[in-house]
Amino acid sequence: MKINVKGAIIQNSEKWIYNLCEMDSVCPNDVNSSIEAAKGEKLDVYINSGGGNIFAGNEIYSALREYQGQVNIHVVGIAGSAAGVIACAGHSDITPTGQFMLHNVAAGAQGDFNVMESTKEVLISANRAISAAYQLKTGKSEAELLDMMNHGAANMGTWLTAQEAVDQHFIDGIAENQNIQLTAAIGCDIIPQSVINKIRAQYKNPQAKRQADSLQAELNLLKVKVI
Repeated sequence: MKINVKGAIIQNSEKWIYNLCEMDSVCPNDVNSSIEAAKGEKLDVYINSGGGNIFAGNEIYSALREYQGQVNIHVVGIAGSAAGVIACAGHSDITPTGQFMLHNVAAGAQGDFNVMESTKEVLISANRAISAAYQLKTGKSEAELLDMMNHGAANMGTWLTAQEAVDQHFIDGIAENQNIQLTAAIGCDIIPQSVINKIRAQYKNPQAKRQADSLQAELNLLKVKVI
């Protein structure tokens, strides 16, 4: 069974929005559905993602770790942030031109100093939580991993080449004979939360939904005429 972890890692409730925008994404429901369909057969997980929502990433990581069958993970581009956590869920390989990245958990907050202080504590706790996945994979200490996550200009974290990721034990080996297409881009396309909220609000409005459906029907008709 093949599972793709490509594009943004998102919450289940946002999947329809990414589908609407025709953007690559993966949510826990996607992976859980594939796991259920696999029924114990071998899973091949292909990762090319700069990350996304860490809670969704943790859920995918846990689901793969708990799977009773064999799990092989193939990094075919980048495994960054939450995607790097997922890459630690099983035996893994990486394309020679791939990258692995780990960094501090980030979040947006608004409010007084109490809110900011609380947010700081949440982020520190989240860093320690996801470092546990790295600890199990690499055998490194929590302190060393937190330092790697906090490394770099503007806390950009630590970026590893394919060989460095293997040498540091985040990945088990370099892949051979992978027939894939790579790009020079980094990161992933994540829809801003403000845009997601706007789309949700519009689709809760029946009139807006009718207008969107009408526009989609017109677009479909144009496609038929062009063909």
